[in-house]
Amino acid sequence: MGWRMPAERDRHERTWMAYPSEGYSLGDTAEEHHEARSAWAAVANAVAEFEPVTVVVDPAEVDAAKRYLSGAVELAEAPLNDAWMRDIGPTFVVSDDGRVGGVDWVFNGWGGQDWARWDRDSKIGAFVADRAEVELIDSPLVNEGGGIQVDGEGTVLVTETVQLDPGRNPGLTKAEVEAELARTIGATTVIWLPRGLTRDHERYGTRGHVDIVAAITAPGVVLVHDQRAPEHPDHAVSREIIDLLGRTTDAAGRPWQIVPVPAPRTLTDAEGFVDFSYLNHYVANGVVVACAFGDENDTEAAAILADAYPGRQVVSVDARPIFARGGGIHCITQNQPSAP
Repeated sequence: MGWRMPAERDRHERTWMAYPSEGYSLGDTAEEHHEARSAWAAVANAVAEFEPVTVVVDPAEVDAAKRYLSGAVELAEAPLNDAWMRDIGPTFVVSDDGRVGGVDWVFNGWGGQDWARWDRDSKIGAFVADRAEVELIDSPLVNEGGGIQVDGEGTVLVTETVQLDPGRNPGLTKAEVEAELARTIGATTVIWLPRGLTRDHERYGTRGHVDIVAAITAPGVVLVHDQRAPEHPDHAVSREIIDLLGRTTDAAGRPWQIVPVPAPRTLTDAEGFVDFSYLNHYVANGVVVACAFGDENDTEAAAILADAYPGRQVVSVDARPIFARGGGIHCITQNQPSAP
């Protein structure tokens, strides 16, 4: 069918998000509710200044969503468990003959995590594809949008701890995963990173999503999370990933131009070592929505993103409330490409 996942920097039709509903992301107290709703709304409202945004909202949260989201944001009601649209929504692809499709991966709560619920979220991929009026592409692969990073030309970065996770795809081989990625998103070169960031492998993590460690910003150019503090366990993770990418090429055979992006200087919070990362940004029409952490390195990271995406405005949003709930700005957004 010639399906291909375009690069995130390609022109969008719109952005899809989900809004926090009762449960882990929304929190337990009125203060936590306000914090979560404000953080998600800050991202949606920022993107809406540049392109259409549709936010899927649980019926119980519609009134709250209307209070926090700008009038430019469209609401779509559907039952939700959580609010990570990158993972629960479809992965949009385009075809050689000008169609747009949505890959509906199997979603099982990031590998059947005992704290997660997904009876509602597992239906959101098909719901969004239908609402977007694109062709639904069913996949038997347990996967999430945060687990793949593409260049739009056939290269995809993945992590061994996600697609080969026994809680996701028990017994599946690399070759079988690669064949399904070729069928669904047009992958011709799959680069397997060994793992993600340390905290992402702890209780409330994804077990190693790639979109917090690397981002392909142009053909042959990859930004990589660079934890420079030797005392942080991700110092070794960064070195390993940078070394591996330095020994690989993209689908066109180009060696990578690797651009290290410093991790924030903040190393810990009340839970231990943080996984704060500037790599978990979102690229939309005319804008890069960047993670900020109230950190000394926020300005340097924003400057790197501005250089990486010329012609786009960089808008920084405080991502700490989102990271506290297990993800970042990229994790809560999903780009629907314009038809070719």
